[in-house]
Amino acid sequence: MKINLKVWRQKNSNTDGKLVEYHLDSVSEDMSFLEMFDVLNDTLTRKGEDPVTFDHDCREGICGMCSMYINGRAHGPQTGATTCQLHMRSFNDGDTIVVEPWRARAFPVIKDLMVDRSAFDRIIQSGGYVSVNTGSARDANEILIPRTVADEAMDAAACIGCGACVAACKNASAMLFVSAKVSQLAILPQGQSEQKERAERMVAQMDAEGFGACSFTGACSVECPKSISLDHIARMNREYLGAKLVSDNVQG
Repeated sequence: MKINLKVWRQKNSNTDGKLVEYHLDSVSEDMSFLEMFDVLNDTLTRKGEDPVTFDHDCREGICGMCSMYINGRAHGPQTGATTCQLHMRSFNDGDTIVVEPWRARAFPVIKDLMVDRSAFDRIIQSGGYVSVNTGSARDANEILIPRTVADEAMDAAACIGCGACVAACKNASAMLFVSAKVSQLAILPQGQSEQKERAERMVAQMDAEGFGACSFTGACSVECPKSISLDHIARMNREYLGAKLVSDNVQG
C-alpha cells in the first residue's frame, strides 16, 4: 500500500506546531497503525531527521498510551479499539491520513503526538481509591456482592484512562473517565464509606484541571475503546448531588 501521512509536528508546548506530509510506499495491510509509524520513524532516522514522537507501551490495547487523533476520530475509524489495535487494512491504497494529538487545554502537548495526561493522575489522587485500612488481604468470597453489581463495577473498571473521551468531546470534558472511576468504587461495599467525599473531591479536581463541562452528546462513549457507558455519568451526577446536599466543602 501507498499511504500519504499528514502528521502534527510540534517541538514543545511553547512553540507552534504544523502538519507535515510524509509518503510511505510499502505499507503492509497487516501492519498495526503503530508499526506503520515505526516504519516512518525508521525512514526518518535513516535520513537524519527527527523521528515523530508518540506515546505507546503495551501495544495490546490495555495501557491506554497510544493517543492519536486519526482522520478526525480518537484512535481512528475502528470502533471499540485503541490505536495499537487498528490495522492498516482499515485504510485503502493511496489514502491520506491526518494524525494529530489530543486537543484539550488540560492535555498540553509535550512533543509532536505526545501529550501530558498527568491531570488524570491528579484526579485519581484526589479520591479515586479506598483508603480504609483493612489489614491483610481478605478471602475473595468473604464479602458477598451480587453478580450484577460486580459485573457493573468491572465494566466501569475497564476504563484504561487513555483520554479518548476528552479528545472526542467538543467541550474536552473528562466526565466519562471520572464517572467510571467514581462508579467502580461507589457501587461496591468497600467504596461506600468514602462515597460522597470521593465524588466531591474528584469533580473539584477535574474542574481545577481545566476540563470542560459535559453536554451529554455521547461522543465520549462512542469513541471510548472500552465502550464505557454513559450510565456512569448519570451515577456520578447523583453521587455529586448527594455530596453537595450534605457537605459544606463542595465547590460549584
